[in-house]
Amino acid sequence: METEHTLYYICKYTPLELLEGLGAHTKAWNDMPAGFGRSEQLLGSNICGFGKALLDACLSGQIHELVLTSCCDTIRSLADVLRAEGTLDFLYLLDVPHREDDCSVDRFARELRRLMEAYETYSGRILSRERFLAALQKSNGAAAENGRREGCSAVPGQTSGPYLSVLGGRMGEQLFAQTAEAMPLPLANHTCVAGRTLPAGFLSGLPAAASPDDALLRWYAGVLLRQLPCMRMVDRTGRKPLFNDPNLRGIVYHTIRFCDYYSFEYSEVKTHPDIPLLKIETDYTRSSGGQLQTRLEAFAEEIQSTESARHHHAGQNAAHQPRTQTAYFAGIDSGSTSTDVVILDGTGRIIGRTVIPTGAGARISADKALQQALRETNLRREDIRRVVSTGYGRAAIQDSDQSITEITCHAKGAHFLDPSVRCVIDIGGQDSKVIVLDESGQVAGFVMNDKCAAGTGRFLEMMAGTMEMSLDEISRHGLKYREDITISSTCTVFAESEVVSLIAENKDTDDIVHGLDKAVASKTASLVARAGGSAPFMMTGGVAKNEGLVRALTKELKSAPIISDMAQLCGALGAALYAAEL
Repeated sequence: METEHTLYYICKYTPLELLEGLGAHTKAWNDMPAGFGRSEQLLGSNICGFGKALLDACLSGQIHELVLTSCCDTIRSLADVLRAEGTLDFLYLLDVPHREDDCSVDRFARELRRLMEAYETYSGRILSRERFLAALQKSNGAAAENGRREGCSAVPGQTSGPYLSVLGGRMGEQLFAQTAEAMPLPLANHTCVAGRTLPAGFLSGLPAAASPDDALLRWYAGVLLRQLPCMRMVDRTGRKPLFNDPNLRGIVYHTIRFCDYYSFEYSEVKTHPDIPLLKIETDYTRSSGGQLQTRLEAFAEEIQSTESARHHHAGQNAAHQPRTQTAYFAGIDSGSTSTDVVILDGTGRIIGRTVIPTGAGARISADKALQQALRETNLRREDIRRVVSTGYGRAAIQDSDQSITEITCHAKGAHFLDPSVRCVIDIGGQDSKVIVLDESGQVAGFVMNDKCAAGTGRFLEMMAGTMEMSLDEISRHGLKYREDITISSTCTVFAESEVVSLIAENKDTDDIVHGLDKAVASKTASLVARAGGSAPFMMTGGVAKNEGLVRALTKELKSAPIISDMAQLCGALGAALYAAEL
């Protein structure tokens, strides 16, 4: 825990050099908590997680001095609550303009003076020009050192190698570390407080004044406002060097739930389709990371594939291996409902396949499924040259040479089954995925629904239980409906209540099931629209056997998805194909 002499800040527009000139020891606060405490009561549930996390940190005594900036309504509400609670020794809300024009610079300079005077009154210290200049020199050198250390510069347009950028709302330290670890290239954090880098060469315009007069503060205000614009800034033309940087290989766009600003910036970011983009949303708690791991790994695989193609290395590793019929490769898809295995020979021919229910442990189920597939093909484990695992439990499977996300594997398998497919729809047990493919079968983009059970196989399983049916039974109903029932709720719990009410009204089973099929189809079609998917579609996974759902989805998409007899094994097939190429 820091001492009471640490002055915390949350925004890159905070005048750190000025505060350090006043003798303050400044530190950014960007910590993601495990959960929220009193803040839920004081701020309410519809406030972004960062505001709640920061309030809890203040109330628990971790923070004694704090400078806030008028980023949004959440921060203003936070400031009001902190003033009312009176737990901090020093609290200041700095009003930051939304532009960097002359009028905004003048106004911000006056704000800086008010902050300086407030901290002088609180601390009893006055600004030291020497300390101020030393802090400015330190900031000037930090950006260059950051670029040398990470392989990329935080200054847009000045990079020393390929890198990825995080944009959007602040990404906490824990999530950034997790994201950076998953990525195949260096990751630069350009969000909120982490993206603080003053413009290159800014010291050349330093006024000669020996005291903090209006000219010095106005110059400094202009320097702060000329940083890479955050998402709250109206004029974001300052991002052009970043988007035009040939070393920028992709963007991870992060936003916090209930954020009001991100949509404006995100619509701008999407106008650069040549830059791979992954959008993620969290509640700013550490538990969010587990839900995002598959998305991060899939995006990393997309970047890796793009980089390989850029350097003309795609497929070279596979060519080094002798491709003979007596070489065998296996793919294991460890799903939440079933564990699937596909075995290929060296020519790419499918010689073995199996599907078993996933039991209590992913590793045990994977071992059983692989052994069953080996018995059916009269092979031994030592006959398999390589094994690749994928799916929900891929990380738990020890008997594999590599794990690859189901996003990449379903794309690979679908392209193998039908190269014309441009959009893969996989309604899985825990989540639903829509994967957009390019002509070569590479992942061009994807969207996942993994925040709730709505629109997933789990949704159908719960509804089947409510109707006292099995999944196989519910998949055979809904084709001969007479009343076109609509299940209005997209929440699984509320939808279950609707089904109970329909049963009480003696509605026909086929009519209710048709309503459920429509609900899932509508949810899935929304994912397709978000992903920018277009026909030809292919539906993969076990839910592809549900004819009623397929019909409802066909109506929503205005195009019948391709259903292969290998639909449920598509992920395992893709994993086996990757095993053959390693």
